[in-house]
Amino acid sequence: MAKAPVLTPQAADFPRWYQDVIAKAELAESGPVRGTMVIRPYGYSLWERMQAEVDARIKAAGARNAYFPLFIPESYLKREAEHVEGFSPELAVVTHAGGKELEEPVVVRPTSETVIGEFMAKWVQSYRDLPLLLNQWANVVRWELRPRVFLRTSEFLWQEGHTAHATFEDARDYARMILHDVYQDFMVNVLAMPIVVGRKTARERFAGAINTLTCEGMMGDGKALQMGTSHELGQNFARAFDIDYLDATGARQHVWTTSWGASTRMVGGLIMAHGDDNGLRVPPLLAPVQVLVVAVKAETVERAVAVAAELSAAGVRAEAELRTDTPFGRRAVDAELKGYPLRVEIGPRDLAEQSVTLVRRIAGTKTSVPLTGLVRAVTAALAEEQAELYRAARERLDARVVDVATPEEAAEAASGGWARIPWAVLGEAGEQRLAEQSVSVRCLVRADGSVPDSGDEPELVAYVARAY
Repeated sequence: MAKAPVLTPQAADFPRWYQDVIAKAELAESGPVRGTMVIRPYGYSLWERMQAEVDARIKAAGARNAYFPLFIPESYLKREAEHVEGFSPELAVVTHAGGKELEEPVVVRPTSETVIGEFMAKWVQSYRDLPLLLNQWANVVRWELRPRVFLRTSEFLWQEGHTAHATFEDARDYARMILHDVYQDFMVNVLAMPIVVGRKTARERFAGAINTLTCEGMMGDGKALQMGTSHELGQNFARAFDIDYLDATGARQHVWTTSWGASTRMVGGLIMAHGDDNGLRVPPLLAPVQVLVVAVKAETVERAVAVAAELSAAGVRAEAELRTDTPFGRRAVDAELKGYPLRVEIGPRDLAEQSVTLVRRIAGTKTSVPLTGLVRAVTAALAEEQAELYRAARERLDARVVDVATPEEAAEAASGGWARIPWAVLGEAGEQRLAEQSVSVRCLVRADGSVPDSGDEPELVAYVARAY
């Protein structure tokens, strides 16, 4: 392994370590307006890979991409009382434009249920127009008082899906499909992150929803991060925006709607779930660069270019690192900071022996591999590295979730991990007491770990944690 970069150790100060990784791996910087961020090219390449994987799953679920305005009339938000109350503290409102005061203030979108609802009302006329399945990739603004890059910023990037259905059951089933087939599948199989999926309590659910489903991930310090949510909105927005249709009998009915989203917060989750004291560790299936081919000396540049081309032709995302005028040690440290899964190093001795040195970021091993077997060795190593990241994250989750019997024990357990407690024992009163200690109920699940249909089901279990 290369010499460790100068990062604050996780054990010494996890938040400082997080900021160090973002800066030194060149992921992002704070923007000129408090709470905003500039995503640097490498950080954005991680988001692009996430975007591509999630977008493919969204399309497989039948939704189509569209785009809706950044500016929303303030009156739209006021049509759904719970929605506007929930978002009012976070709104950015434009009152002047073009050198004069606007007749009606406009809100910079915090989310798009209202503006999309306005257009759904125009586009849905009969049952033949349903289901209407829409998604948009966009930026949103929620004015953040305590910003943290990628985790909580006043402006962030995300996808937001919005759908309209003829029945409650169809909307419910679609919201669940998004939870499992889009978010959970991506997070487990690409991000290599074990996820607890469940139902939010009434206190924690999305403003204006009748049910919120969530994917919760455990970070390296034992805190929880909400990675993605899927909401059943019932008919609240349908009534507020007159989204109705003629059913097969000719009767007029209101639709049932859903919304769901995941954001650049997932980049923060990637850092905190998999990073170590050397920097990022990127799952191979996600990595923009799966293999960095490093020319150690100028005389190995030609071979490095050829090896990178061979790997690329075999379907591996490979890139040649040819800066031989920069010290090799510095380049190796930089590669570890950025978390490239594999490094193929080619020095003069490798050139003479028709071999390369294969360095694995996650396993931490370094082996000599003959050129003739390189593609096979790289393919196998990538699969093993992906599995190892998930295994380690799963082991941490299993080890740091404890079953408790009282709210006091739950609060104590949340100091370094998660607690599981019967919801009947905790209840809304216990949830309030935990909230006063900055501990929250992340979700409710059945005893077998499945997602409940109602928060009133017997024998539900609450996952409790401190969260980002």
